[in-house]
Amino acid sequence: MGVAVAASILTADFGNLYRVVRKLEQAGVDRLHLDVMDGHFVDNITFGPTVVAAFRRLTALPIDVHLMIAEPSRYVQRFIDAGGDSLTFHVEVEESDEQKRETLRLIGAARRQPGLAISPDTPVSAVEPFLVDLSLLMIMTVHPGWGGQRFLEDRAPKIAEARRLLGGRPGSAVHVDGGVSGDTAAVVGQYGADVCVVGSALFQRRRDTASEVERVRRAAAGRSG
Repeated sequence: MGVAVAASILTADFGNLYRVVRKLEQAGVDRLHLDVMDGHFVDNITFGPTVVAAFRRLTALPIDVHLMIAEPSRYVQRFIDAGGDSLTFHVEVEESDEQKRETLRLIGAARRQPGLAISPDTPVSAVEPFLVDLSLLMIMTVHPGWGGQRFLEDRAPKIAEARRLLGGRPGSAVHVDGGVSGDTAAVVGQYGADVCVVGSALFQRRRDTASEVERVRRAAAGRSG
């Protein structure tokens, strides 16, 4: 299978989530990516588990929950219960290593994919103490907190580092989040990403969503046109 496309709904029209989900399904996205922000870990606030549960009711697509929150150990069970298929929190959170391991193990015990996200200024090596409990690494190619930012191409080599760390572990995946579009996916693909998280590029006026999804897939696979 080629590189998957996960649609980030951060810049979507929240006034009509049903229509947003149907549009993304028809465009052929592989997953939905939901950004949860608490106003503490990042300077933005989005939504909580009730909205994740609403998306779960609307679609059978896998749902990736990206927790940009300060206390993932406190809230992760609520997002498991809400129906997330993968749950990723940031390695930079100010919780102990043991708390992080327990959170990852809780996600895994619920038969969901446990993941850690790595912000642009954090070395990939920061996740090494947790590798045994991980199935997903998310490389951030923008600074977390806001949609529509410019792709940080100089952080892209971290994708290959993450891929090496995970090795050939069955079911493991490297997600890349931030500024990914048909114009930047070739860089992401060449470094070995498994999942491209695409946000604002899917919701621009006068741009066909299905065409953009196909552009991302082709570019990430190293095909032009």
